[in-house]
Amino acid sequence: MKDAILVLNGGSSSLKFAVFQEGGELRLLVRGSVSSIGHQPRLHVASTDSSAEFDRSLGDKPIAVAKAFEAVASFLADRGLLRRVGKVGHRIVHGGREFASATRLDQRTLDALHRLEPLAPVHQAVNLEIVDLAGQLLPEAKQVGCFDTAFHQARPELAKLYGLPREMSEQGVVSYGFHGLSYSHIAAKLRDRYGEGAGGRAIVAHLGSGASLCAMKAGVSHATTMGFSTLDGVMMSTRCGAIDPGVLLHLLKDRKLSSDQLTDLLYERSGLLGVSGISGDMQTLLASSDPAAASAVDLFVYRAGREIGSLAAAIGGLDTLVFTAGIGEHAPVIRQRICAAAGWLGVTLDDDLNRSGEERVNAPNSLVDILVIPADEERAVATELLNLETT
Repeated sequence: MKDAILVLNGGSSSLKFAVFQEGGELRLLVRGSVSSIGHQPRLHVASTDSSAEFDRSLGDKPIAVAKAFEAVASFLADRGLLRRVGKVGHRIVHGGREFASATRLDQRTLDALHRLEPLAPVHQAVNLEIVDLAGQLLPEAKQVGCFDTAFHQARPELAKLYGLPREMSEQGVVSYGFHGLSYSHIAAKLRDRYGEGAGGRAIVAHLGSGASLCAMKAGVSHATTMGFSTLDGVMMSTRCGAIDPGVLLHLLKDRKLSSDQLTDLLYERSGLLGVSGISGDMQTLLASSDPAAASAVDLFVYRAGREIGSLAAAIGGLDTLVFTAGIGEHAPVIRQRICAAAGWLGVTLDDDLNRSGEERVNAPNSLVDILVIPADEERAVATELLNLETT
C-alpha cells in the first residue's frame, strides 16, 4: 500500500529525512538524519510513536552523499517503510524566479534547477543529486521539489532589488531569500496560535549552522536577511554574513585570491569558525573560556540584534519574535542576549521560562510575544506536496 511520503532534506554536511503517513493529518512515522557527512558520519533516528530511537556510526571517514542516502534507504527498507512510499518530497534550496510553489520534478524542471547551481554552490548540486538517487531507488514514486526561495516571492518588489543596472535585475541578479520552508512552517504555527493574523508583525530568527531572519506581516514574507545567496545577512557557523563588497574586490584584486579560494573563504572558513579560530559550533564556543570564542559569540549576537532593528523598520514595528533552528531552539543564553539587544522594541524575556523549554518565553509586561518553535522543514515539504495534489 503506497500510503507514505518520504521527505529528503540534503545539506552541505547532512541528510535529514522523514516519513509521513497520508490520510487526514500527516502522521510522522520516522524522522532522522545522517550528520557530519564530511567528518565522522552517524545515522541517528529520533524516537516517535511509530519507531524507537536508533543511532549508529557510519565510520570514521568522510562519506559521499550517495553513501548517506544508501544508509537511509537501507534503514527504511529494513523496517518495511520503503515499499510504502508513493511520493517523495525534496527540499531544494534555490527555485529562482520560475518556481514559486511545489513542482513535479520532470526533466525540464531538473534542467532549469541545474542551471541555478552557481547561485547556491554549497547546496543545489547536493539537492539535485539526492533527487537523482531517489528516482533510481523509487522509479514509480512521484518526485516533487519544494523550494527555500518560494516563500519569499511574496515580498514587495523593492525588497528584491539591488542598486545595480536594471538589466542585471531583469537577468536575475536580485534578492531571493532562503530558509523559506522553515519560515513557511513557522507561519503555519503562528496561524494555529493567532488565527489569520499570524502574530501580526513578526520577526522569525532561524538560527542554526546557516542563519537568517525574516520579517512577516500576517504570515507573509516582507523582508529577509539572506538575498542573492546564502552568504548574506547575519554571521553563521562558517559563512561570513553581510560584508562590504569592497572587501571582496580587495581580496580578488590585491590579495590575488582565485574565485575558488574566495568561495572557500566565504562559505567554509569564516563566521563563528573564522572569528574564533576554534569552532563553528555555538555550544562549543559558549563552553570555551577563550576570549576569541567570546568575541565570535558577541559578534553573532550584535549582528542578529542589528538585523532585528532593520527588519522591524521594514514592517513598521514588532508584535511577535520567534526563535527556531538549532541555536534558536537550544541556546537560551543566545536568546536572552538577542532579546536584550531588542529591548528597545518592547521585547522582555522571562528568564525562568526561557530556561525551562516553554514555547512562550516572554515576561508578562513584554510588549512583544516571544516564542520558541522547533523547525520542521520536513513537515513543510510534505504539506506543500499534499497541497500540490489538491490543486
